[in-house]
Amino acid sequence: MKLYNTMSMQKEEFVPIEPGKVRMYACGPTVYNYIHVGNARPIIMFDVLRRYFEYRGYDVTFVQNFTDVDDKIIKRANEEGITSDEVAKKYIEEYFVDAKALGVRAATVHPKATENIQQIIDIVTTLIEKGYAYEVNGDVYYRTLKFADYGKLSHQPIEDLQSGARIDVNDIKENPLDFALWKAAKPGEPYWDSPWGKGRPGWHIECSAMSNRYLGKTIDIHCGGSDLAFPHHENEIAQSEAANGCKFVNYWLHNGFINIDNKKMSKSLGNFFTVREAAQAYGYDCIRMFMLMSHYRSPLNYSGEILMQAKAALERLTTAKQNLDFFVKNGRDGELSAEDAAFVESLSKYREKFDLVMDDDFNTADAISVIFELVREVNAAVSPASDPSKALAEGCRAIFLELCDVLGIPFAEEKEDDEAAEIEAQIEARQAARKAKNWAEADRIRDELKARGIILEDTPQGVKWRRA
Repeated sequence: MKLYNTMSMQKEEFVPIEPGKVRMYACGPTVYNYIHVGNARPIIMFDVLRRYFEYRGYDVTFVQNFTDVDDKIIKRANEEGITSDEVAKKYIEEYFVDAKALGVRAATVHPKATENIQQIIDIVTTLIEKGYAYEVNGDVYYRTLKFADYGKLSHQPIEDLQSGARIDVNDIKENPLDFALWKAAKPGEPYWDSPWGKGRPGWHIECSAMSNRYLGKTIDIHCGGSDLAFPHHENEIAQSEAANGCKFVNYWLHNGFINIDNKKMSKSLGNFFTVREAAQAYGYDCIRMFMLMSHYRSPLNYSGEILMQAKAALERLTTAKQNLDFFVKNGRDGELSAEDAAFVESLSKYREKFDLVMDDDFNTADAISVIFELVREVNAAVSPASDPSKALAEGCRAIFLELCDVLGIPFAEEKEDDEAAEIEAQIEARQAARKAKNWAEADRIRDELKARGIILEDTPQGVKWRRA
């Protein structure tokens, strides 16, 4: 398996620190609002990476944090007349609503910054003792120039970073590049006691503390959006490696940006969408499929046309599953024939192709193409005309679902069991009416279902149904 490492700017063979185990950290959201479609991309794509590692037999410990104390959270609390803690709690709950609907599994651990204050203080104390940090009036800053490798992730020489840094004549920092590890409390802000007085952590330090606590000093994979590479991840490296005296991360993975109708997503342009808003227009399932259909490192353009393409692709896969489900229930009885067994065994070539493209920097776009190749061959073998056995349909369905599950491809009908059961009951009532030669009642039921977008197909094996 090869992963593109932002640090080396090339694909590298993945070698875990501990055989058979993966320690993986993903930067989570700052919880002051609903997550937006840009947030959704890393959430979905690194969920897939975790699923793929597990599919390949790895034991994955996956940590995704919540930043639950921050200037934006404090601002929202003041606007709403509630506490920062109440704002954070509200939007963490809303995050899980959206994440679950997007098919994203909960992380092994979802730590919060406010639950790791002592770990943060301990690292800051170590950095001060080692000369990498200094305190000024209750604020603590990281001494960037002391870390010789600063800029190695973003591939920017420190001289270039210095020349581009904003200089404030009132700045109390030694150098414009120095960044806050601990912020002295201002009136009305949440605070914690520390050796430097009452205050709260800076943004960058929290991820170093939580990664260290839950995964160890050196981890396999750290991932997030491209916008986090600098300064956030660059600062994490400086903090962690200076404090621990060892390499922080072996593989850095960053997903590409999302544009809206070929323009950068921006509140000022009025093209800023939350996942909740997008889901109301297209559905959560389409959003996930939309993300999967592009390589995670490629820029991605969000538009209604592309979302409809994702919807059509998902409908094709859903139809394929419904076809297999139908023949698992209604196909011929009996054991798998030698010919059918050979056919099912031949489908393993698609698993091999799937693994090959996913092993190449987990290319979900090509993986979906492999699944569609599988579907075309299976549809030809499992159809009313071929009169397939239940055993054949079961064998084909097993590999189809296995590959779909790795990507977390959502199947809408699984979320509508009650409606599906009601439709099946209507179909049985129609069959009973036909048996009694009550053609008017049978036609009424068919027309009623058609008006609801349910299409019936009479086959030698029974009645199949699908959504129009």
